[in-house]
Amino acid sequence: MVLRRGRGRRGLFLIVGRVLCAAGGACGYGNLYSVGYGTSSTALSNALFNNGLSCGACFQIVCRLAESKYCYPGGSVVVTATNACPPGSEGGWCDPPKAHFDLSYPAFQRLAQPVGGVIPVRYKRVSCSRNGGIRFTIRGNPYFDLVLVTNVGEFGAVQSLQIKGERTGWTYMRQNWGANWQANVNVQGQALAFKVTLDNGRSLEFYNVAPKNWGFGQTFEADYNF
Repeated sequence: MVLRRGRGRRGLFLIVGRVLCAAGGACGYGNLYSVGYGTSSTALSNALFNNGLSCGACFQIVCRLAESKYCYPGGSVVVTATNACPPGSEGGWCDPPKAHFDLSYPAFQRLAQPVGGVIPVRYKRVSCSRNGGIRFTIRGNPYFDLVLVTNVGEFGAVQSLQIKGERTGWTYMRQNWGANWQANVNVQGQALAFKVTLDNGRSLEFYNVAPKNWGFGQTFEADYNF
């Protein structure tokens, strides 16, 4: 589904589209069921995707019943941004500077009858409700660390990530793509800590996330979340 915005956050329209859960997507989450996002997910147009810095953000979308006979009474859904709706797709609705959402089919069905095709909606950023701690998947090699951050609570979208080994100081990581962050630092054989900053400016440090014998390709869950 695609949400098309007119003027302001009330001028939105949604059209039925594809299921997004099987593909890795532009955020790099891989299988959305395995990372916990499932079908409560959406792709964002370029205007909202923010070069991947909106990955993990949560939005509440409400169907405007007074303006469409296809809306369900009280139709509302909270979804996580997990993908991009690229320019040139969906009939141009995802082209800059338009703001659109491409929802999973199950998410659309919670808002309106799918035969409606296009429906008016409202949306807003909301806090993400997550089970368990924030998760870090470590890939790369001894001199190139690539870390995927998932299951982020509160505002959900990571704006800055730092990594620290028990024998090293904090090192800023650079966004590689989507929710993947990179650093050229050798932290093998060290217990790892991470410092995460969200797009609302709040930061938390997560210590002893990975033990000394961590390996590339493994995912580690912190003891707490935002």
